[in-house]
Amino acid sequence: MIYYVYFDSYGHAKAAVSERELAEKYGNDPNRFLKTMCGLAWHAGIERTSGHVGTMTFESKKELKDYLAAWGDALAGFYECESDSRPYNF
Repeated sequence: MIYYVYFDSYGHAKAAVSERELAEKYGNDPNRFLKTMCGLAWHAGIERTSGHVGTMTFESKKELKDYLAAWGDALAGFYECESDSRPYNF
């Protein structure tokens, strides 16, 4: 099944919807989903958004949840300097 995952401007996965939910709630428009996640009106310009929506395929909702849980741990380890890779301050 295809899922649309909203990642905030820091790369954290914040929300996910299935292709069916995207069609029902957002008129099958990933940009509308993005605008909603950013707190913008549906008619607002896309250039005012922060973050992005990624398209991913998983066999089940459990597989999606497992991926998001593992991804969150990897990001926390990187940004909290728990691994050898350290983020840079720009």
